[in-house]
Amino acid sequence: MSRTTLLAALTLLALGVAAEERPRARDIGLVVGIFPTGEHNAITDVGGVRVGHSTVIEGDDVRTGVTAIVPGPGNLYTHTIPAAIHVGNGYGKLTGESQIRELGEIETPILLTCTLCVWSAANALKYWVYEQPGMGEHTVNPVVGETNDARVNNMWKDPVGRAHVFEALDNASAGPVAEGSVGAGTGTQAFAWKGGIGTSSRVLPGSLGGYTVGVLVQTNFGGVLTMNGAPVGRELGRYSFAEQLEATGKGEAQEDGSIMIVVATDAPLGSRQLERLAMRAMMGLARTGSHASNGSGDYVIAFSANSEVRRPRDRRTFMAVPTLGNAAMSPLFAATVEATEEAIYNAILKATTVSSSRGRLEAISVDDVKRILDKYGALDWDSSIPPGAN
Repeated sequence: MSRTTLLAALTLLALGVAAEERPRARDIGLVVGIFPTGEHNAITDVGGVRVGHSTVIEGDDVRTGVTAIVPGPGNLYTHTIPAAIHVGNGYGKLTGESQIRELGEIETPILLTCTLCVWSAANALKYWVYEQPGMGEHTVNPVVGETNDARVNNMWKDPVGRAHVFEALDNASAGPVAEGSVGAGTGTQAFAWKGGIGTSSRVLPGSLGGYTVGVLVQTNFGGVLTMNGAPVGRELGRYSFAEQLEATGKGEAQEDGSIMIVVATDAPLGSRQLERLAMRAMMGLARTGSHASNGSGDYVIAFSANSEVRRPRDRRTFMAVPTLGNAAMSPLFAATVEATEEAIYNAILKATTVSSSRGRLEAISVDDVKRILDKYGALDWDSSIPPGAN
């Protein structure tokens, strides 16, 4: 094993160990909203949804990866899944968008990766889809989103290859989801601290339908970090325009950046309703302090994993597909906002420091976060909801 390969392996191991030691939001009493979470507080709490990562650390300048979200079992091309896309700010690259808007469905898993890795990842996803049972010689519309991790990653090397994409897809599983500096979040930031992959879920009470909403984010954006209303970024002197506003000129933050948000639900929704659901994820993003800057690519992909709303691709006759009435959407909207907000907090808190020859992204101090949240009374909000109320 070469010295470079050994260094990369040790770096990868160190990131994994460090991530295990860092808390999620609820571990420190940062409880968002009113609805309870699912078993794993992850997008995989939505039945049939699986997530996999491939982390790519090579030499002294490659710190990136790919994250795969598989929205349901079986062949997605022959039995498509209702989906929609909302663009909060369109400074980015998202393959497959126009066909999703036209047909209201997705036919491949969703990949997240680095900006200049999009096309290689899409090509690899194409080959993976062709290997699935029941595929023939069809065109394929790969769905791949991105954020720019160039602060610590040499994305001009096009470092994500077919093997990495296949690894993420083939290892995708239900259950707990690795967060922070992993997969597509390996080299990304949030509010000028290290960010990455984060996830969360909400389960509605039976009286509101009993449905689950799960969210996964790839953070890489700026603003003024706010947690349950507490001005964390302002307290720590790291926020957008800090250098222009502070007399000392010591403030630091990255104004531009991006976020990919994936929203899954088991509620039987059509593409129009999913578009409405996707729009609400932007409200959760705003609660964390983002203002969707000029150079930010803020995209939301929403889909229904309910098996009864999947449609055979070649069906030419009438189909009775169940969908919720619009009057039932409000609780799902609220759940989406809550899960998006908490997913972002999880990404930030679980993220570990990543450095390369290109730069360094420091993980936020958990102790500082807890101190500020306690100061502003932002902890343990769930204690005000009586047990069993949900």
